[in-house]
Amino acid sequence: MAVSISVVVLLVILAVVFLRNGGLKLSHAIVCALLGFFLASTSLAPTIYNGVSATADVVSGFRP
Repeated sequence: MAVSISVVVLLVILAVVFLRNGGLKLSHAIVCALLGFFLASTSLAPTIYNGVSATADVVSGFRP
Protein backbone atom coordinates (compact mmCIF):
# COMPACT_ATOMS: atom_id res chain seq x y z
CA MET A 1 0.00 0.00 0.00
CA ALA A 2 2.79 2.45 0.86
CA VAL A 3 4.46 1.78 -2.49
CA SER A 4 1.23 2.54 -4.36
CA ILE A 5 0.76 5.83 -2.54
CA SER A 6 4.39 6.81 -3.17
CA VAL A 7 4.08 6.02 -6.87
CA VAL A 8 0.86 8.02 -7.13
CA VAL A 9 2.44 11.01 -5.40
CA LEU A 10 5.51 10.78 -7.64
CA LEU A 11 3.36 10.60 -10.77
CA VAL A 12 1.26 13.57 -9.66
CA ILE A 13 4.41 15.61 -9.03
CA LEU A 14 5.80 14.68 -12.45
CA ALA A 15 2.49 15.53 -14.13
CA VAL A 16 2.42 18.95 -12.43
CA VAL A 17 6.02 19.65 -13.47
CA PHE A 18 5.30 18.64 -17.06
CA LEU A 19 2.13 20.73 -17.12
CA ARG A 20 3.95 23.80 -15.80
CA ASN A 21 6.83 23.40 -18.28
CA GLY A 22 4.49 22.98 -21.22
CA GLY A 23 5.68 19.45 -22.02
CA LEU A 24 2.35 17.91 -21.09
CA LYS A 25 -0.98 19.34 -22.07
CA LEU A 26 -4.03 19.04 -19.83
CA SER A 27 -5.75 16.75 -22.33
CA HIS A 28 -2.75 14.39 -22.26
CA ALA A 29 -2.81 14.29 -18.46
CA ILE A 30 -6.52 13.47 -18.44
CA VAL A 31 -6.03 10.66 -20.95
CA CYS A 32 -3.17 9.23 -18.87
CA ALA A 33 -5.28 9.36 -15.70
CA LEU A 34 -8.22 7.67 -17.41
CA LEU A 35 -5.91 5.00 -18.79
CA GLY A 36 -4.67 4.32 -15.26
CA PHE A 37 -8.19 3.97 -13.91
CA PHE A 38 -9.20 1.63 -16.72
CA LEU A 39 -6.03 -0.47 -16.33
CA ALA A 40 -6.74 -0.83 -12.62
CA SER A 41 -10.02 -2.57 -13.40
CA THR A 42 -8.57 -5.08 -15.89
CA SER A 43 -6.92 -8.43 -15.35
CA LEU A 44 -3.54 -6.74 -15.93
CA ALA A 45 -3.75 -4.87 -12.62
CA PRO A 46 -2.21 -7.66 -10.47
CA THR A 47 0.62 -8.11 -12.98
CA ILE A 48 1.35 -4.39 -13.05
CA TYR A 49 1.21 -4.25 -9.24
CA ASN A 50 3.59 -7.20 -8.91
CA GLY A 51 6.00 -5.63 -11.40
CA VAL A 52 6.02 -2.30 -9.57
CA SER A 53 6.45 -4.07 -6.23
CA ALA A 54 9.35 -6.16 -7.52
CA THR A 55 11.01 -3.06 -8.94
CA ALA A 56 10.56 -1.23 -5.64
CA ASP A 57 12.12 -4.18 -3.79
CA VAL A 58 15.13 -4.18 -6.13
CA VAL A 59 15.59 -0.42 -5.85
CA SER A 60 15.26 -0.47 -2.05
CA GLY A 61 17.98 -3.13 -1.90
CA PHE A 62 20.60 -0.80 -3.42
CA ARG A 63 23.04 0.81 -1.03
CA PRO A 64 24.49 4.20 -2.01
